[in-house]
Amino acid sequence: MDASIVAVLVQDGMTTGAIYALLSLALVLVFSVTRVILLPQGEFVAFGALTLAAIQGGHAPRTALLLVALGVATLLCELASNLRSADRRSKLPGLLPALVAKYLLFPAALYTVTLHVPLKELSMLAQIALALAIVVPMGPMVYRIAYQPLAHASILVLLIVSLGVHLAMVGLGLLMFGPEGSNTLPFTDVQFSIGGMTISGQSLIVIGTVIALIVGIYFYFERSLSGKALRATAVNRLGARLVGIGTNQAGKLSFTLAAGIGALCGILIAPFTIINYESGFLIALKGFVGAIFGGMASYPIAAIGAIGVGLIESFSSFWASSFKDLIVFTVIIPVLLWRSLTSNHIDEEA
Repeated sequence: MDASIVAVLVQDGMTTGAIYALLSLALVLVFSVTRVILLPQGEFVAFGALTLAAIQGGHAPRTALLLVALGVATLLCELASNLRSADRRSKLPGLLPALVAKYLLFPAALYTVTLHVPLKELSMLAQIALALAIVVPMGPMVYRIAYQPLAHASILVLLIVSLGVHLAMVGLGLLMFGPEGSNTLPFTDVQFSIGGMTISGQSLIVIGTVIALIVGIYFYFERSLSGKALRATAVNRLGARLVGIGTNQAGKLSFTLAAGIGALCGILIAPFTIINYESGFLIALKGFVGAIFGGMASYPIAAIGAIGVGLIESFSSFWASSFKDLIVFTVIIPVLLWRSLTSNHIDEEA
């Protein structure tokens, strides 16, 4: 190993580590707000990448049809919930047009676009925007269908639900995309040479996008009312409810952000590697390792841990490529031991 190889490995590790950092932030956010360990986060990664690959191939992505099905199921859940409550039943006629537009007309319009618009001729940005528009709304819909009815259940119950949702989404991914993997077109072929080291424009775009998104998320939590409501819910769910913050709305918003981050990570990583219906789980699992570094609570430590995971994976692939995943996941053992010995164990909040 010489300096040039080290530079390449560091560049590769920083690129993948930046993506893992975003995923770890999403996992920490969802767990802090809802107490859900979001195992289906990897499916949002895979769906984002494979939806864009289908669009670039000129095919109508089947995720658009899945979005319609989820929209119908969510609308039925909302109607049933409103009909069970006498107070909300009287308000249902006024809410119905908004619910139909949100959960039925919008998914149907996107599905129609994928059928009648020449997808292959769209610009790269338009293709990415369409893929995000299809995948991101699945986040709050999944929360409403699977998690909101059990919002006050124990963490163990929520984990079991997450496992069921993950398995269901993996099966749907196999049904929609098949077992073969796909990748997407590169964002750019530009390369830069600095001091004898070659830097890929692709890597710069990924790292720049991740940095811009992290800064945007920071200002969102610091400056916006909804961001402050999410922070309050993450700090104390009971206190947030007492001051009038809707925890169900906070849960839907956290799942929306998680789905958006996951889909964007899939789009960013797809030009580098082949993604299939189940590979998103392994990618998100490495983001979860970074989240564990932060104790599922600290965003900065989770991000630093995720970048460290990317660097460990990169150098492990050079020294022992067959064991790189084993090495990455072994790193979590001493972290868990240290967390277990140094953390104060408290009863779970009701």
